[in-house]
Amino acid sequence: MKTNLHDLSESELAAVIDNAQKALLSRQEGKRKEGIAKIREIAGTIGVNVEITETGKISPRKGRKVAVKYQNQANPSNQWTGRGMKPKWLRELIEQGHQIEEFEV
Repeated sequence: MKTNLHDLSESELAAVIDNAQKALLSRQEGKRKEGIAKIREIAGTIGVNVEITETGKISPRKGRKVAVKYQNQANPSNQWTGRGMKPKWLRELIEQGHQIEEFEV
């Protein structure tokens, strides 16, 4: 049964989307379980035990704040972690003859 999506109300469209997302997740989980079962079956035929670990999870490092390594004492809001390109304020001070070590925290 195909439905013309343009004929549905917003709440009906939302319900269709919700149901489609649930169906997709269910299918993906089913395929995942089938794949794991096949891997274990194949490994068992050669006498190997397989440990399945989850992937696609958020890295424990992701989203962590990095400590500030450099700070302008004259203007403490000018900070840099030492990652990526040097900020303009630090480049300008180095060009004026300052050493980067002067700004280490």
